[in-house]
Amino acid sequence: MTTTDLPGRVLERLDRLQRRRPVLAIPVAVLKKFGDDRGGQWAALVAYYGFFSLFPLLLVFATLLSFAVQDDPALRLRILDSALSQFPIIGDQIQGNLGHLEGSVAALVIGIVASLWAGMGVVITIQGALNDLWDVPRRARPNFLSSRLRALLALIALGVAALAASVLAGVGTTSGGVGFRALAFAGTFVLNAFVFAAAFRYLTVARVRWRHILPGALLAAAVWMALLVLGTWLVDRQLRHATQLYGVFALVLGLLSWIYLGAQVMLLSAEMNVVLSRRLWPRGLRPPTTDVDRLVLSAQAEEAVALAAQDVHIHFHDLDPLHETDPPDEGHHEPDPPDAGGPARRL
Repeated sequence: MTTTDLPGRVLERLDRLQRRRPVLAIPVAVLKKFGDDRGGQWAALVAYYGFFSLFPLLLVFATLLSFAVQDDPALRLRILDSALSQFPIIGDQIQGNLGHLEGSVAALVIGIVASLWAGMGVVITIQGALNDLWDVPRRARPNFLSSRLRALLALIALGVAALAASVLAGVGTTSGGVGFRALAFAGTFVLNAFVFAAAFRYLTVARVRWRHILPGALLAAAVWMALLVLGTWLVDRQLRHATQLYGVFALVLGLLSWIYLGAQVMLLSAEMNVVLSRRLWPRGLRPPTTDVDRLVLSAQAEEAVALAAQDVHIHFHDLDPLHETDPPDEGHHEPDPPDAGGPARRL
């Protein structure tokens, strides 16, 4: 064996090993499809919109809270401490610089509308990402108005649930005995899992059931809670000293990195749901491609279909065609959104 052949032989042995063992094949399949679906680019977009929307959304939350409990400053401070402590890096900054919004009610309404519009950018991006992960054809995706209405409703519902989970987690870590803290921790986990499960199911037009998205929701909730702990440690041990040297620049980089990491976790968990529900493993690390490889590549080609009049034929050189699609029948209508049961469907 020559030195130049060694990497190829090692890769070939690893490929044979992971194809035979689902415990290895499933993570490989998730990572490969995540790359095929440009998951990293989607996560970057979520982080971009999240960076601009997180601060105003939390500011509106804190301002509305100030109006709601203005007669009880101690209660307001306790709720803020509980909620904002669950947002590493930015929570202390909001809490330290927060004040009542002075002025007319119209100014507050304008601020709320602007914040909701910024938050909708995150939700619309997640919609596009999940539709890509589930290989939803372009012609089956919601239009401009429909996508924004879905985003607005999801932002309000999921935002309230996420803030409730943050408050519950903060209260559990600052008050009560061991039993109360354990109960608060369990409640936080359940609420976070519900938020991710609802997002995974309702932010895509693909037909998915609760059993399809439950594994990814549980994984995302667990990793998210771990990220909150990691973010708190990062602020206390690392970023606080870096801020003294680099100022706001270190704060911005830390916040962007944390949001991007959270977006990666969410989309990888959603991708795991797709792979598990459609049994998209094993994938090949090197040629020859597997049947699953051809299924995934075919679904990506069909995903680009934008009109009902379009027809897609898929062939693989030196291999039998995966499938031939029949021309649409006369009087063909807009198809229903794809089911979660398979990555490719006849067009």
